[in-house]
This record gives sequence, structure tokens and C-alpha cells, in this order.
Amino acid sequence: MPDATDTTPSLFLRLDFGDGRRLGPGKIALLEAIGVHGSILSAAKAVGMSYRRAWLLMDELDRMFEETVIVTHPGRRGSGTDVTPFGHRLIALYRAMERQSARATEASVRELSRSLAKDDRSRQDAEPEPKAG
Repeated sequence: MPDATDTTPSLFLRLDFGDGRRLGPGKIALLEAIGVHGSILSAAKAVGMSYRRAWLLMDELDRMFEETVIVTHPGRRGSGTDVTPFGHRLIALYRAMERQSARATEASVRELSRSLAKDDRSRQDAEPEPKAG
């Protein structure tokens, strides 16, 4: 998630598959965190979500694709989850799509950024109220 003080625009990429399944930055960030921490619980804490939510998202990802994205090792305390080779490939593909999208939209984002009001609160306050009638 971008820093609130950072004024650089960011692009949000989410894939909506035709059958209702979705892949976006939250699932990818969680998958990356599992790769770093080796645990769904630790990864969930790192990205600020509940263990249950993290488990459900990983279960959804595992059912979404023909290959699994994580493998769990019951009884292996503290590092009981590994990202599979396909899981790492999924992360790489998603991050590549983000970079490609950012490059493809760079000029448009720059133009829109230059067109932003300097202070959106003062613009809103200065707008006349609509007339009834």
C-alpha cells in the first residue's frame, strides 16, 4: 500500500477472470509474505490481516489454478508453509504485468497528474451549490 505522504500516482492491477475469480495485489502480497516468512500466520500478521482471511485467500488461490501455489507441512512449527515453483511463477507474472501496465500508461498518468487541482478541498468549497428546481 502506498505511503500516505507519497504523492506519486500508483496503478492498481486486478485481473477479473470471466468466471468471477480474481487475482490482485492483496493475494500476491500475501503470497510474497508467505515466501518470506514461511508461515501463513506470520505472513498474515506482516500484511495486516487475520489468519483466517489469509488461509481462505490461499485456499482460493490453490483452487483457482491447476497447480498449487503453496504447500503446507503440518507439525513443522514456525515455517510450515512453502511457496511452490508455480506460486513463485504466479508472483513473477503478476509483477511483470504491473510493470508493463505502468510503462504503458506512464504518459497518460503524467498528463492526468499535471491536470489535478492544486488543493481539491478548496475547489470543492468554491463550487456553487446546485440550484433547486
